[in-house]
Amino acid sequence: MARLIKVTYQVWPTAAEMALASARKFAETVETAVAKHGVARLAISGGSTPQATFKLLADPAGPFAKTIPWDKLQLFWVDERCVGPDSPESNYGVARDLLLSKVPIPAENVFRMEGELDPEVAASRYESTLRNVLKLEGAETPAFDSVTLGMGPDGHTASLFPNTEGLNELGRLVIANHVPQKDVWRVSLTWPVINHAAEVVFEVEGPSKTDVLAEVLTGPRDPDRLPSQLIRPANGKLLFLLDEAAAAKLPPAEEAGNGYRVGTLEI
Repeated sequence: MARLIKVTYQVWPTAAEMALASARKFAETVETAVAKHGVARLAISGGSTPQATFKLLADPAGPFAKTIPWDKLQLFWVDERCVGPDSPESNYGVARDLLLSKVPIPAENVFRMEGELDPEVAASRYESTLRNVLKLEGAETPAFDSVTLGMGPDGHTASLFPNTEGLNELGRLVIANHVPQKDVWRVSLTWPVINHAAEVVFEVEGPSKTDVLAEVLTGPRDPDRLPSQLIRPANGKLLFLLDEAAAAKLPPAEEAGNGYRVGTLEI
């Protein structure tokens, strides 16, 4: 039986307001980590949900682009599609176009997964990158300051899809995971690595996620079918940023001021 951890969820009226909350969280995490140990190490995800956040962070007229200490940020990826960096499907490529090309983050601080390579080679090379950059020894696991995740309508997160081999990997940091239901390969951090982060933040929006989110957080434990249930950070810091549509079937949250509501669950 897995130990219980507390989940906090913030419910914002719209996806746009959720994206602004996500941008604030990103900025606060970077600033806190830099103040604590001189560098911030964040792992981010792809998909459509983070794109609004990227645009807010990059907006030269906004409150983030000029105040975040970009030179102290080391940016990593949770997962990647097996495509080149210039493909519109590339998680790195989207982040580069919407964010990285518009802010002063040093190129040497950006660590992408090489989706254009053979998946196993890409996974092995990224694991080596993590070990070298983070100076890991032996079986040591990366300790990111924050990992940001999405959730698919099938309950997958990162590129850990239902009933795939990657769900069983406990020893490696990065894997090539075949996804039979899509007939594709993906490269992904493993769930034990994600769970070793100081904090994990899910960003979930829209009515297509309403039912699966309720299942993941309030339904029976079935991580083979709902891989998002594998995410239980070791230090217990798990936050869900949601819009009203995604949160519609969760227990009622309480007004917290500043336009959002907050709830907690034990899972």
